[in-house]
Parts: sequence; C-alpha cells; structure tokens
Amino acid sequence: MVEIELNGKKVEVPEGSMVMHAAEISGTYIPHFCWHKKLSIAANCRMCLVDVEKAPKPVPACATPVTNGMVVRTRTDKAVNAQKSVMEFLLINHPLDCPVCDQGGECQLQDLALGYGMSASRFTEEKRVVLPKEVGPLLSLQEMTRCIHCTRCIRFGEEIGGIMELGMVNRGEFAEITTIKGDTVDSELSGNMIDICPVGAITSKPFRFSARTWELSRRRSVSPHDSTGANLIVQVKNHKVLRVVPYENEDVNECWIADRDRFSYEALNCDERLTRPMIKQGGQWQEVDWQTALEYVGNGLRDIIAEHGANSVGALVSPHSTLEELYLARQLLNGLGSQNIDHRLRAAEFPTRHGVRWLGTSIASLSTLQSALVVGSNLRKDHPLFAQRIRQAVRKGGCSVNAINAVDYDWAMAMGQVLLAPASGWVAALAEVAAAVAAQKGVAAPAATGEPGAEAKAIAAALLSGERKAILLGNAAAHHARASSLLALAQWIGAQTGASVGYLSEAANTVGAQWVKAEPGEGGLNAGQMLSGALKAALLFNTEPEFDSAAGPAAAQALGQAGMVVTLSPFKANMAFSDVLLPIAPFTETSGTFVNAEGRIQSFHAAAKALGDSRPGWKVLRVLGTLLEIEGMQWEASQDVLSAITGTAAGELAFVPAEALDNTTDAPLVADSGAVAEPVSASIYQLDGLVRRSRPLQMTADAHAAREGGAS
Repeated sequence: MVEIELNGKKVEVPEGSMVMHAAEISGTYIPHFCWHKKLSIAANCRMCLVDVEKAPKPVPACATPVTNGMVVRTRTDKAVNAQKSVMEFLLINHPLDCPVCDQGGECQLQDLALGYGMSASRFTEEKRVVLPKEVGPLLSLQEMTRCIHCTRCIRFGEEIGGIMELGMVNRGEFAEITTIKGDTVDSELSGNMIDICPVGAITSKPFRFSARTWELSRRRSVSPHDSTGANLIVQVKNHKVLRVVPYENEDVNECWIADRDRFSYEALNCDERLTRPMIKQGGQWQEVDWQTALEYVGNGLRDIIAEHGANSVGALVSPHSTLEELYLARQLLNGLGSQNIDHRLRAAEFPTRHGVRWLGTSIASLSTLQSALVVGSNLRKDHPLFAQRIRQAVRKGGCSVNAINAVDYDWAMAMGQVLLAPASGWVAALAEVAAAVAAQKGVAAPAATGEPGAEAKAIAAALLSGERKAILLGNAAAHHARASSLLALAQWIGAQTGASVGYLSEAANTVGAQWVKAEPGEGGLNAGQMLSGALKAALLFNTEPEFDSAAGPAAAQALGQAGMVVTLSPFKANMAFSDVLLPIAPFTETSGTFVNAEGRIQSFHAAAKALGDSRPGWKVLRVLGTLLEIEGMQWEASQDVLSAITGTAAGELAFVPAEALDNTTDAPLVADSGAVAEPVSASIYQLDGLVRRSRPLQMTADAHAAREGGAS
C-alpha cells in the first residue's frame, strides 16, 4: 500500500493506483470527462488537473501514479484555474442547444460548466460543425458537434464490447468520432455508449425527443431475458415506459446492460398488445369481460376433465415468467389433478434431475477465470454480459477460452482452441477432451475413444493449468438430445481438472422454474409429449410454442387438435389455435421475482400501470384457481407467494439454498452420441415475445442475419 496526502487527509491506496483512485477511496470528487472506472486511461479531456506538491504545473489525476508521501490538492487556485481553462476550451465549439438536447438534466458537461465555466465566451471565431452519422436503429449520432473527444465510446467498443466500431479521424478542430467507413454499430452491447457519453453526442434513437429526464419516474427492475438477471432502472412518463437504463450491481451486471435489456421495452406499446380478454366464437374473436372469460375457461376445463380425465390437461410455461407465476401455474395444474407442466420447451431430452441446474460458480467469478471451456453456445449473442466478463478475464488475466461448437462464431475476444463438430459429434468431442485429460494425468479414460487430436490435447492442457477455471454448457448443450451425456463428461473433466461445471441457462428464470418444480411430476407429460398432440386442454403461459419450442411450426398443428387452448400473454399470440386469450402484464407492469444463473433471487415491483384490462399473471392464476375451487391459492400479494416458495419472509432469502443446487447426473459416460437432431436455440432477438416485437431490435444487423438464416 502507498500512503499519500489528499487535501490534508492521509489516504492509503494500492501501489500502481492513480490519484483518481485515491480520490475515489477518500470520497473526494475530481471533475472529469474521459475517465471511467471500467475503461482504460486516456487522459484526453484534462478536466481532472490537480495540484501536486513540487510539480511545476497541474497534472491529470487520472493518469498520475501515486507515490509514497505524495501531497495532492484538488481545490487550490492553481488546480481550479487550470480546470476552468480546460472548460473554456471544451466549450469553444460546443453548441448551445441544451434546451433540445436529450442529455439535458443528466449531462456532465452541463453540470461542470455551472461550476467551472465562464458567463460569456471569449471565442468569437466561427465554430466547427460535424456532420451527423447514421449508425443503425439503436444509436443516434445526429449531433456529433457536441462531442468533446473523450473517446469513451471508442474505448468501450474495443475493451468491453470487443469490437472497435468507432474511431477518431483527423486532428485538432477537424477531429471527429466516426465509424470510418460509414458502417453501422452492431455490437450487442452498443447501447452502453449512450450511458457513458458525458455529453449529448450519442443518444438513444428510440427515446430521442420523447421526454426530459426530470419528467420521468424511476423504478428498479430486473431483465426478463437471459439468465444474467441484469439490474435495470425503468423510466416512465404518463404510465408509459420510455427508457430503460442499467442499475449498477457489481456482482451481476456491473454498470452495463445488453441491447435487448435496454430496447425491448419498445414492444410494450406495440399494436399487438392484448388489453382485454378475448374468446373465439364461430371462428371470430370477441372481446369480453374478465368474469365471462374466466368462467368460460373454468367450465371448459371441468368438462374436459370430466370427459377425458385430469391427465388430458397440461400447461406449457415460459422460463421468462416470474417465480410466483411459475409456482402458481404448478399449483393450479396439481390442484386439477394433473402433473403435466413444463418449461423446457426447446429441450430434446427430459431427464429426471437430482436438483436445480445452475452456473456452478458466481457470475462475478467469470471475470477472473484463467481457463474456460464453453460447449454449445454462441456466448457473445446468447449471454452478452457473461461474454463481457470472460472478455475481461482474457484481456486482463490472459484467460484461455476454448470451445466446442458446430459453428465458428465471432467471439470478439482472443480464443484458444475451437473444436468444431456437428451437434451429433459433441459427445464424442467432449469424450476426446476427457481422454486427453486422462492421458495427461495418467488415469483411465472415462469412455472408450480413439487417440485425442491436437485441439483436444490443447483444451485439456488449458483446463489442467491455473486455479480458476470453468466448464460452461450453453443453450444448445442444454437443449441437446444427449444433454445428460454432455453433462456427465463435463462433470468427469471438472472433477479431474478442478474446474467448476455449470449451465449458462437460457432464460431469466430457468433456474427459478426448476426450483419451484414447473416440470412434470410422477407420470406427467413433458413439453415434447404435450407438443405432440397428447393434450385435450392446454394452458400456454407467456409462451408462443411456434417460436419458443423445439416443435416449431408443428406445435400449432398439434395444439390445434386440442379441445381447448388458453393463452395467457401480454400479446395477441397463438391466435390461430387458441380459444381464449387472457391479457397478462409484462414484467414492467407486475411485481415478481427472477432467479438468475447463479441462483440469485431478485424481486421487483411494477414500474407502470397495467395497460387496458390486463392483469398480473400471478393474480389471473390465483383467481382461476379460486374459481376452480383449488385450495391454497388465496394469496393477497406476490410477496406472499414468494414467502410460501422460500419458507421465509419475502426478501430474506438472497440465493436458492445450496442444497437445492445440483449439476450432477446419473447418465453413463459414453464416447459416441449417435445421430441426433440439431438442438434448437433462439437467436439473440428471437429469444422471447418482447424482443420479437421490439421494432428497433428487429431492425438490427443481428435480427436481419437471423431472418436470412445466418448466425445470430
């Protein structure tokens, strides 16, 4: 540790720290623009000039290393006058358009100009003008004249996003930030450039000119998409969600969110929103009141159970639903006498599990891995924030990232070995790695296999080196027809190498769905069986089987044969084969809980009033259960349901109990999987109903590539 004196106070900081770090530790604010705690040091703006004893002139706090006994002052005339001079230069070319700037009210330049700016400019020459840039449907670079060249956006793209999509050309007053060749900005994390831009140069294209920041009310929430559980702030005006930004949580999403977390809200007020219950009569849809719709559903279920038995009724539930909704859906089905409920819609194998499949380690630990093997995942698109953490492990710690995949994806990071094989060859490929581990350790191989290849040997060597390592099974591995065999081999390799083994988990509540047992009970039908036409009555909760299941378009034909199909959704979904549509509230209009990949329990409240006559899904299930005279469903609040699930007061349990988490399997260790169908995995902007209906997201390059059959 190094001790320095900062504004008369003694401060201890690690050796190699900058003066800015010491200021952060001591709670001393130093004005800055280009410095950001998650980015490399650029020292571009010079706004952080401070007075260091014995230094002939002010020095930048962000780029000045501390030395033992250093004396630093941030508020002397020497420092303040230097900062005011820098501010004067920054404002020379900055346009006076604060009244129409989307950044107004949360602009660093605006805030600091109040304390360090002059009341009038001494610059009388002609100001520069920078032409607007068109970079895609998400970011607006229409007012690049505002840019102060802090280069945060450039460094973000290169260091966090993994792709340097923006750069600076020219010098002096002709310098400008651009895509150089006029390309679009296509990173799945690009929206974070809006947050880190200290002025209004990069703004949100969908939000542009929608509201002033002080007009928006704010509510914390949690992302309903992938299993990161990114913490959000949902911003609302007149009961309409207008913006979503990150809420900082170092253990989960740090200060970043993926673009689908940020822009999926655009679907909330689309034309496809379902705002009133609807019943199909004579092939025509009619809007009805809730009482009529629920009685129609209740009577229909009773009739079908009376004629065909309770086992003819089943529920397909989305793992993007809240914990409370999944729990009550199971209670409803069990109360009717049926064990037919499943959330594993895209799976091809449905094994009986010992416990809840999870990440196998903490999310934060991904940033410090020394070696990783990823199986069956387009990591960058499936889990953008997990990929970002592993990217930092590669950049800062030299982590060796290896993969087994069917496609050589663009990982946007330095890769070790990528063992390419069709899905039918993944078990054999992983067995090859196991054989290489066995050979290098001098133990018996777990399954009969030939001589491992050079790639398998290199992967094995990487897993045997270092201390912090992980084997991560992706969405395609979880949906694989030999998913249990893949897990069994991964567990053997993990035990031999000391690597943690876990699933990246597809959806916001995949872990939660397992925990509340939204899966078939004894004798119950799984999702594959239910989507093969085995049901007479189906409840579809927050899901569209045509897009969300392995059955694909065949699901519509199978469900069309049922006597009654009830869809509970925020959207007019499944209309071709449904008989009843019940409008439930999306995550922004209801309270609930998601459990992320590491088992973290995160609850949230509604940020906006439910649209039209839509109701929170848990309330609809509760009322339907009461109507059907099912005991134990008389809950008054979602927090009461959560307490029943956890066995504690709502909010007391932070993680799923360790004893419930279990990635072990009884599957045999085999070397060859035989012929299997390709696993079904959704592309980045087809994952759920919200992203599918977000117009800006559907205009991105990733969405276009998915529609054309390319890589997501």
